[in-house]
Amino acid sequence: MLSLQLRMALLLAALFGILYAVVVMVGTAMGVNNFGFYLVISLGMMLVQYLIGPKIVEWSMRIRYLKREDAPDLFAMVEELSERAGIPVPRVCVSDMQVPNAFAFGRGLSDGRVCVTRGIMQLLDREELRAVLGHELSHIKNRDVLTITLLSVIPMIMYRIAWQLMFYGSGRRDSRDSGGGVLIGIVAFLFYFLTNLLVLYASRIREYFADKGSVELGNRPEALASALYKLVYGSARLPKETLRESEGLKAFFLNDPSQAAQEFNDLKQLDLDHSGTIDSVELARLRQARVKVRGTDRMMELLSTHPNMLKRIQHLSELAG
Repeated sequence: MLSLQLRMALLLAALFGILYAVVVMVGTAMGVNNFGFYLVISLGMMLVQYLIGPKIVEWSMRIRYLKREDAPDLFAMVEELSERAGIPVPRVCVSDMQVPNAFAFGRGLSDGRVCVTRGIMQLLDREELRAVLGHELSHIKNRDVLTITLLSVIPMIMYRIAWQLMFYGSGRRDSRDSGGGVLIGIVAFLFYFLTNLLVLYASRIREYFADKGSVELGNRPEALASALYKLVYGSARLPKETLRESEGLKAFFLNDPSQAAQEFNDLKQLDLDHSGTIDSVELARLRQARVKVRGTDRMMELLSTHPNMLKRIQHLSELAG
């Protein structure tokens, strides 16, 4: 756990360094040459991220907080798993997104929120959903939620700005204004790509810890493996336009929706009886096999928010063993 927290702290320091560099460049262009000024502005931006990060997530994910009477079974599972994890019960919410997934966010243990999408509630059975909730609550327990929230805010904003200016908004402006807007959009996209690399790495390393945490909370590894398999299938059959809506948000998710089509081709080979799930026998066979990840997949993993899915499910098979 110390290793995870140390890596997250280093990533936050790297994000602060990037923010500081940007502030220095902008300040220098404006004729301001004062170290204290740059430091205050950079720290102020980090503080603003801390304060408004959850609100931006709520807005971006179209979140609605639930009451117990809205989803009593969901509340019961969250409460039982929270007690097992030894953490305060987080707020429970639902996102209207059709992408089947779940995520946790907030500022810390006392401000944790766990969210499910409409898509996942229609796809998983109770045991699979419980395993997913155990995964998300482990993120809160591991205290990586605040870090990923802070890390994700700036690339999330940059992606929205770039999308609006480069694609959506360019068709609505006349030719005199479109050039400047597109240029700002390109700069915003480059900044999104740079800061998103930090989010990608942070997101990948924390997933293994959360998978293990879900098993430690009493969930069967094959239940989480089946949930991942179904989430991949559920995302793979969605239109690309729907998946594109979650592009700047996928670091929060249980899996990467944009990689779903390729991952489904890999994972369906594990489903030997074609049942649409991965059972204990199939997981045991994977544990005994040697998973070979193609070189191109290794490269793609470096640019992904989540670990390679075959490696991840093999990790679950080792936990089962």
